[in-house]
Amino acid sequence: MRPEDVVVPEDALNESFLAGTGPGGQNVNKVATAVQLRVDLFKLGLHPDAYQRLKAIAGSRVTGAGELLITARRFRTQDANRQDARRRLAEMIVEAHIAQRKRKATRPSRAAKAERVEQKKQRSAIKQARGKVQFD
Repeated sequence: MRPEDVVVPEDALNESFLAGTGPGGQNVNKVATAVQLRVDLFKLGLHPDAYQRLKAIAGSRVTGAGELLITARRFRTQDANRQDARRRLAEMIVEAHIAQRKRKATRPSRAAKAERVEQKKQRSAIKQARGKVQFD
C-alpha cells in the first residue's frame, strides 16, 4: 500500500486555516495559510489493529475525542499546506497498516552453551593466575 492509494472519506476530515509562521514575509501576517486538519479516526473505518497502531504512531496528536490533529505550515500557500497535511495523514495510515512481525524466541544450542562455559573457565584461570605470589 502506498500513500497515493489511501482514500480518506471527506466526512472524516475537518479543515481550518490559521495564520502561519515561517517564510512568507508580510504575507504571513495577512493570510491564513497554515492548515489544521482534524481527522475523526472512527470514520476512517480502519481495522481495530490498524486503528491502535495509528493511535500509537500519532501519539499526543490524538485528542480525547478521538480526533487526529495535523498542522501543516511548511509552505507559503494554503493549497500546498492542505496537500502536505493530507499526504502526512496518508503516510500515517499506510504505516499503521504495516504489522510488526512477532519475535520468535530462540535458544542457544548445547554446543554454544558448552563453548561459553569453557571460555568462562579459561578466563577464570587467567584471573586466578594474577593472585598474590606466595613464598613458601
